[in-house]
Amino acid sequence: MMIYDYSVTKGNGETLNLSDYKAKVILIVNTATGCGFTPQYEPIEKYYKDYHDKGLEILDIPCNQFGGQAPGSDEEIHEFCTMHFNTTFPQMKKSDVNGPNELPLYKFLKSQKGFKGFGDSEMGKKLKEMFDKMNPGWDKGDDIKWNFTKFLIDREGNVVERFEPTTDMEVVEIAIKKLL
Repeated sequence: MMIYDYSVTKGNGETLNLSDYKAKVILIVNTATGCGFTPQYEPIEKYYKDYHDKGLEILDIPCNQFGGQAPGSDEEIHEFCTMHFNTTFPQMKKSDVNGPNELPLYKFLKSQKGFKGFGDSEMGKKLKEMFDKMNPGWDKGDDIKWNFTKFLIDREGNVVERFEPTTDMEVVEIAIKKLL
């Protein structure tokens, strides 16, 4: 299977075939409107505006699996994002990224790029400490650990990078620019 073999459902119920994004650079993000990382919508929107004409596509996939931080309907989530962050990139239907109801796309993404930790940033250390207390062994396996985990796909459909939410957004932008 390749990334182009998958599809997702848009917030409006339409199907988006990833084959429509062949020869594009794709950033796939599981998002939440009530998360400490929600301000990342701002640089993500900036990347979309700056690089969409050069071949960047963004898939925003809201997910309520982490702390119940995306509780609204698809319409409410879309309204929040457009009102607070002026987002213009496509937003998908709220979906699971782990577990028995996870999107098949996420099973594929995680098989291509596994979890390698939250890094040494202050927020990375805080998340690690929180998870260590809540669930020893949490760092085993490749499941998505929190909101705003990002996967970067090159123009050939290869999953080239996984960025945890603690990754500096400038690092994400540099990786995007290399692929464009």
